[in-house]
Amino acid sequence: MAKRDYYEVLGVEKNADEATIKKAYRKLAMQFHPDKNPDNKEAEEKFKEASEAYEVLSDKDKRQLYDQYGHAGLESQFGSGGFSWENFTHRSDLNDIFGDGFGSIFETLFGGGFGGGRGQRSSNRGEDLQIELSLTLKEIAGGTEKTIKIGTKEACDKCGGSGSADGNTETCSQCRGTGQVRQVRQSLFGQMQTIAECPSCRGEGKIIKNKCPKCYGEGRMGKVKEISVKIPAGVEEGQYIRLRGQGNVGPRSGARGDILVLIHEKQDDTFERDGNNIVLEYPVSVSQAVLGDEIIVPTLSGSVKMKIPAGTQSGRLFRLKGQGIQGLNSYSKGDQIVRCILVTPTKLTKEETELYTKLKEHDKKREMKPGKSFLSKLREYFS
Repeated sequence: MAKRDYYEVLGVEKNADEATIKKAYRKLAMQFHPDKNPDNKEAEEKFKEASEAYEVLSDKDKRQLYDQYGHAGLESQFGSGGFSWENFTHRSDLNDIFGDGFGSIFETLFGGGFGGGRGQRSSNRGEDLQIELSLTLKEIAGGTEKTIKIGTKEACDKCGGSGSADGNTETCSQCRGTGQVRQVRQSLFGQMQTIAECPSCRGEGKIIKNKCPKCYGEGRMGKVKEISVKIPAGVEEGQYIRLRGQGNVGPRSGARGDILVLIHEKQDDTFERDGNNIVLEYPVSVSQAVLGDEIIVPTLSGSVKMKIPAGTQSGRLFRLKGQGIQGLNSYSKGDQIVRCILVTPTKLTKEETELYTKLKEHDKKREMKPGKSFLSKLREYFS
């Protein structure tokens, strides 16, 4: 079954602002919340669908990817398996709607999708890390793979990540080893009993008696490691790639965080990017423009021959099909636009001066009129 449009799911226009999107999601979340619709699988699916739409449209970067490439553009964010509750980053918004007990209820219904549940508390997850990666236009055009060094927190080699000096722990007296405590809360739907993380052991169900002297009970140490990053073709400035499970390991053998690779484009000395097209300004002489010629034009993948017809005007645009940038998550490629710029000689020999003097007499016979600006011509070219 094809995925529905996110704007359609929330019932908002494509130019909706952040407040409108949040208001629409609040309405749907209240309507399809599992506590209000017990044992209703359809309501659960609608609740998840609305949450997925909200995750994308309330995030500037994800929304930009979706607007440009549709659902396919979010594979780098959610992976090939699609959206899961681990991808939901707006838990605080849900707490605003349903109260602090929401996360615990959600863990019970969806198997700990927020990183909660027995032995898998959200606070035990390692931190996400962010690195910046600058790419050349050639690397962006065809995709590339980079090896980067990054400082992370890895499991302590002395205690094996347990945080205990002797491996001994004792059962938490407050939760009796379950890592959870029951709480009664007053919600919009009446009084509810919820399960929350134990505040004493922070959800682990055990307490360390003798802390490891090397990591001081945290179970992790700082290290530098190399990571390999595959960059798909067509990425743009400001986009990022998520490397799941490669960030910091959590305290005492907790789950790993992610690494976010923020993309920057290096300025190219020859080409200028325009979406998936690239633009090149190429100088031509007066004689080439008047009589026509065959020139050698550089591209991102090498050099190609291009014919300039006789009578070419300065600023004329030529299109080289398929010589641009491969689209993100696409097999199609943009084009290369070559703008011919007439070069006027500044230093002339005596013979050249005599020739141009003769030409000047012929030019006087031609009627010269002003024309449209380059910007207007460029718009017409791409329309």
